[in-house]
Amino acid sequence: MKFGIFGSGSWGTALTKILTDNGHHVCWCLRTEAMAEHIKLRHHNPRYLSSVYFDLDKLVLTTKADEVYKQSDIIVFAVPSTYAVSYIDPFKNQLHNKKIISAVKGILPDNKGLMSEYLKSISGFDERDFVTIMGPCHAEEVAAEKLSYLTFASVDKILATDIAECFKTDFINTIISEDVRGVQHAAVLKNIYALGSGILHGLGYGDNFQSVFVANSASEMQVFLSSFSGEENVGIPINYNSSVYLGDLLVTCYSLFSRNRSFGNMIGKGYSVDSAKLSMQMVAEGYPASKAIHELAQSHKIKMPIAESIFRILWEGNDPLVEFELIEKNLR
Repeated sequence: MKFGIFGSGSWGTALTKILTDNGHHVCWCLRTEAMAEHIKLRHHNPRYLSSVYFDLDKLVLTTKADEVYKQSDIIVFAVPSTYAVSYIDPFKNQLHNKKIISAVKGILPDNKGLMSEYLKSISGFDERDFVTIMGPCHAEEVAAEKLSYLTFASVDKILATDIAECFKTDFINTIISEDVRGVQHAAVLKNIYALGSGILHGLGYGDNFQSVFVANSASEMQVFLSSFSGEENVGIPINYNSSVYLGDLLVTCYSLFSRNRSFGNMIGKGYSVDSAKLSMQMVAEGYPASKAIHELAQSHKIKMPIAESIFRILWEGNDPLVEFELIEKNLR
């Protein structure tokens, strides 16, 4: 199988490394010619996970999206949710014979929803050709070959199993799920709560309060996911305490590698949203996600007081200290 990867950030770099190390050929779409030339010369990404070196015999480097579609059977999207559609819309007529793997951890803008929902709306694309990859798994630890877990979710369990086998290594364990919508929503929500975890740290709260905050966030997340399970998950046993739900929430809230926690920490210390965005070299998905989840919760009448407070801080300019004093009173 020939893979194509969109995304030259830390996650795209890590996934490319896993696949090429496992002997798979990858056509990798990079942001600039300068980056491509650097990798050809130095064998590593100059901006992200620069300690990771690639076997160039397994790599085709390009800056042209159409080359990825021409050369690949399986397309991997490891880009921020804001940019995902721009790599798909111009190539809709080429999707009918491709398998799509999404490592996107956000809701697509302009009401396009989750990656799986957006692709289902495209004529000729079969949802059985879709797999989503979720954590808990930080790219930095993958690069360091530390034991990590990846969850592969699809309505086609055989496809998910086959794709998972391509990513399995001595330090990557794989888990199969059928909860396609749920694992994607969980990845969106955990980024919002991690942002909140960063804010409270920046405000000067300690570990005791953070543990209560995360526990209550897990409960709130379960309420949202249960509300969205619908007919899609009838007959599928779901354990919301498992790694792709609770585990991913915990690592994103606590890890120093978490860009959302780092973003929130700056907000708690007094940075404006615009200043925090400028200071980050990577996209913090929790910021746009907080608005998308706010709108979904409002439209479906789901009460999410923690996520609502984070939304008001980020999008309405509310004082973080005032909002967290409000959160304090409602935690159990």
